[in-house]
Order: sequence, then C-alpha cells, then structure tokens
Amino acid sequence: MPSVAIRTCLTCDASLCQAHALLHQQRSALREHTVVEVTSDPLSLKCREHRDELKLFCMEEKVPVCCLCVLVGTHKHHKASQLHEAKADFKSMLETTMNQLLKRRSEAEHAIKDLESLYTQTVTSAAEFRERISDKYSRIHVVLNGDERLMMQIIDAEETCMTEWLEAQRSIVEAQIKEIDAFRASSKSLLQETNDLRFLQQITSQNLCDPLDFAPIREVNRDLCDPEKLRTVERLVDELSVALSQHFPRMWSYLSSPVLDFKTAHPKLELSQDRKQVYWRRQPFGEGQSPQPYDSQYSVLAQESFTGGQHYWEVIVQDKPFWMIGVTTGSVDKKASLSQSSSSLGVNNTSWCIYYGDGQYLACHDTQEKQLSVGKRVRKLGILANLQKGELSFYDADAMRLLHSFCVQWTEPLYPIFNPCIDMNGVNTQPLTLFWIKDPWDWHTREEKSELTGTI
Repeated sequence: MPSVAIRTCLTCDASLCQAHALLHQQRSALREHTVVEVTSDPLSLKCREHRDELKLFCMEEKVPVCCLCVLVGTHKHHKASQLHEAKADFKSMLETTMNQLLKRRSEAEHAIKDLESLYTQTVTSAAEFRERISDKYSRIHVVLNGDERLMMQIIDAEETCMTEWLEAQRSIVEAQIKEIDAFRASSKSLLQETNDLRFLQQITSQNLCDPLDFAPIREVNRDLCDPEKLRTVERLVDELSVALSQHFPRMWSYLSSPVLDFKTAHPKLELSQDRKQVYWRRQPFGEGQSPQPYDSQYSVLAQESFTGGQHYWEVIVQDKPFWMIGVTTGSVDKKASLSQSSSSLGVNNTSWCIYYGDGQYLACHDTQEKQLSVGKRVRKLGILANLQKGELSFYDADAMRLLHSFCVQWTEPLYPIFNPCIDMNGVNTQPLTLFWIKDPWDWHTREEKSELTGTI
C-alpha cells in the first residue's frame, strides 16, 4: 500500500512520505533542501524560467521571483524584497485599507439611516400637506374640484419623485456596503493565510497589491428633501381663497409630460428606458466606436414639438453641478441635426436656454449671455412657453419664482432640448429628469365647459 505524502521537497521536486521526510531531517546532505507543506504542484513554488526556488518578491512587477531572476533575469535592477518582508508590507497595507473600509461602512450605515429618516419624513410630510390642503379645498366651491385634483397630483408626483430618488440613493449606498463587505470578507480570509508565499500569490492573483480606491460615501443632503413644493401648494391655496379669479388657470394646468427622442440624442448621452432621464453615458465605447467630432454641447430633443398654445414642463436637476436646458426651433427635417451641433443650444438665434455651472446661472441666446441673480439653488427648473404671446419663461419650479423671460415670436415648431453637460472625474453623473404626473387634469377641457355654463 503506497505511503501518504506529508511534505514536499522543492530541491528534489518530490513529495515525501513520513519516512523520507524524516530522512531529510537526519542526513546532513539533505538538511539544506527546502521542505514545505505537501503540494500537488511543486513547480508552482519554483521559478518557471530558472527552476529555482521563489525566495524573493519583485516590488515593481508584484510577482514572486528567484535569486537568478534578480541577478541575471528579467527582473535585474528591479527592487526585490524577502518574502516575509513583502508579506509584512502588503499585510500592513491591507490592514490599513480594511480599517478605512470599516470607517466607510460606518459612514454608509449612517447615510442609510439618514435616507430612511428622510424617506419617512417625506411620506409623513406629504400626508400632512395632503390632509391640510384637502381640508382647505373642502371649503371652496365644488367648481374648483379640478384644481384640487391638480394640487393632489402635484403632491403625489413630488412624493413619488423624492421617494424614488431616496430609494435610488439608498440602492447606491447599499451597493457600496456590499462592495465593502465583499472586499473585507476576501481580505479577512487572505489575512488568515500563514504561508508567506501562498499569501503573496493569492494577494497578487486577486489584484490586492495596491491600495484600492473606493468611492467615497456621499453625505446625505437633507435639503434635497425639503418639501418646498408642498408648502408652495398650500400657500397657493391660501391665496386662492382670497382672490380666486386671479389664479386661474394655473401654470401647472399647462403641464406637459414630454419624452426624450432617442433619435436625436448625442452618442455620448444615455437615456432611461422610459425616456424621462438623460445623463452622460456611463459605459465606455466598444471597440471600433468613437464619438463623432461634435463640439462641447451634448443635447437631446424632446419627441414632442409645440406650434401653438401654452405649454409648461419641469426638469429635475437636484444638486447637479452643470446643466443646460431650453428650447430650440426647427422643422421636422432639421430635428436630427439640431442635437448634433453645439450651436443648437443657446448660441444662435434659434435657441434659448438657461445654463448652470460653477454656481452661476446664465440666460443664453444668440451668443449673448446674461448672468441671473438667483438666491436659492434651483432643484427643479420650470419652463413655460406661451406661443400666442411670444413669451418663454424659466422658473424655480419648487417656489414658482421667475428666473428669466425671453420675448420672441416663433414661426417654426418649438422643441424642448436638454444638455446634461460633460461629466469629468465623476462629479456630473447625475441625470436630468423630466417631472411628470399621472393622468394630468385637462384644464383646457374644463375651460371649454365653463364657457358653456358661464362659471369660472
């Protein structure tokens, strides 16, 4: 019956049973041999080029090497360390990284708690506003039911908008926690390895030789969930009870729900499946692909165009550091080319927009820029196009505060246009999101009925 191998001699390239292992200890000629724990592949512990034992670690190429590699081989003149020294260095680095990750995880857990608190606060706040506003509407004539429904829809849409955003932020932080846990689990297992060489081989194979750069845990900005739009709804209802006729129809009555047109999107932009979001493309181009030589404007048009009447839409920008939003004109034939030119947004006589960047708001048209005085940062931008009066107005959509108005007469279809701007170093990855409500109240139909009945 064959003996069981208990050790491996790297000098002999052989596995040793108990008797031969003892022989290696007793005979002086064999004592200098390198005997290690039994392995099925002794060659993995030796240099493939020189067949010598791997006793050093090349710090430049992060691989175990033999002495000949450093003296005359491909690692000549490279900095090399003893295996135990290299292990100590990498172990220290790994322990430091794990401590940093533990701190990051604590920050992530705190962020999750803040997001959960904000989520509950948003839902509770929406419920409180909904109840109070409903009570106020109960004291207004039945003819205003349409307006009440509009306000309720705005609240529902705001709640949906904020809760979905909070859930998305939570998903991001949870993903970071999973990434941290996965790395810590892998590192914990690796730190338990007692064999220097095997430790270094595993840390090399797992690409853990260099400190990993984990994305920072973003602090939760509680201001992003301030129910300013809901307070605005309540304030408007209070004003309505004082001077009812002065407030109809509301701007939200003209609320449109445009969708983005895939065909007009610059190739560096990515759209969501529901065509409500646009952001700088997250995925790199594949082989053989490259962006067309456009200038620095990266835009997408809405699928709908306007030729008459009044139209209003809102774009959620939140804390996005750079964006450009406006309108452009052109025939259907020109539609595709409009989004493929830097001159199609804000720098010619057929486009009007608001640009935000470096903390400044600029009203742009025909190569002219006007800096706007904006007190509180805009989280949602509202655009009202009154084609009859030739007015294009931009608002802080939460406070319904006018930012700027253009006076212009349009002779061609008007297209909403959106530019999320270039993302550099991961600071401008946030999307532009179109605000929308389900089953919007058709005020214009109500107006026609009112004309027939003689009511407001």
